[in-house]
Amino acid sequence: MSDFVGMKFLDETVIEVVAGKGGDGCASFRREKYIPKGGPDGGNGGVGGSIYLEAKPNLNTLIDFRFAPYYRAQNGKPGSGSNRTGNAGDDLVLSVPIGTQVFSVETGELIGDLMKAHEKLLVAQGGQKGLGNHCFKSSVHRSPREYTRGHPGEYRQLTLSLKLIADVGLVGLPNAGKSSFISAVSKAKPKIADYPFTTLKPNLGVVKLNFERHFVVADIPGLIAKASEGVGLGIQFLKHLERTRLLLHIVDIYPSNDSDPIDNILLIEQELKHYSELVFNKPRWLVFNKVDMLPSIDNSQYLEQLEKHARDTLHIENIPIFAISALQKKGTLALCQQIMNFLEQSF
Repeated sequence: MSDFVGMKFLDETVIEVVAGKGGDGCASFRREKYIPKGGPDGGNGGVGGSIYLEAKPNLNTLIDFRFAPYYRAQNGKPGSGSNRTGNAGDDLVLSVPIGTQVFSVETGELIGDLMKAHEKLLVAQGGQKGLGNHCFKSSVHRSPREYTRGHPGEYRQLTLSLKLIADVGLVGLPNAGKSSFISAVSKAKPKIADYPFTTLKPNLGVVKLNFERHFVVADIPGLIAKASEGVGLGIQFLKHLERTRLLLHIVDIYPSNDSDPIDNILLIEQELKHYSELVFNKPRWLVFNKVDMLPSIDNSQYLEQLEKHARDTLHIENIPIFAISALQKKGTLALCQQIMNFLEQSF
């Protein structure tokens, strides 16, 4: 579970939900002046309130459920005389982020996956109403005293698991410039600093090229060696890449620790493959970042050699490779236009 003290991001939690109990039926007989033989007139109870989850576009965390994990819908009201039916219990609708998956704690079964804005999922059915004694009247049983009680509402323990929905996912080592990139191309304002693990939680940004052309980018914490075995922070958020359609592998071409950019690329490739074939097999582009750090004299020659070395080492021929400076926004617009073209053609 991705849950950090002091953070306002939570992508997995367990809740309990209890639907409302159905109202009891009523046993009653008419008692009216001048009508000596009044019949049964006990009304039915009201049905119990159900519990729904609804996907809301303005949410991107499950943090609210951490502090309030128990929910109960309203009970139905009992029936009464004169064939009066009790009021139904109000349904309870809980708001969750788009991309929330709902699992049964008991069985592990996937109950639903809320992928669209305002999509609703029934997670606990309200109890059935009890019947009043008027329902038991017949030609041979004219004065029934039987009635039934309302049924209990459904009880469930649920695991809510959030997978952010984005078109493009950013991967790379800590401090490769992923947060700088998402900040340069969108209005997202992640924390940026010159030390590793600045990003402690996923960030979403909307890239708008014009009124009609836009896409969503997800930046997750940087991966490190043995991330697929649980080392570091990034592995805890890799599931958020599973819904993306394109991965951008951001590579620092001028690492402060003097590491080899090609070795760094291989490290990330290995961790993605160990984590999930689904993620590893997604379309993935290489983006060399921080070209502003290179001396202008041998800039183009160095980039050509780096690209050739990357293709030869990774045995990739057709994967697009870009060179940008996220800090100076150099090459970022052209890259975003290429991404938009790819997304439009891949529908």
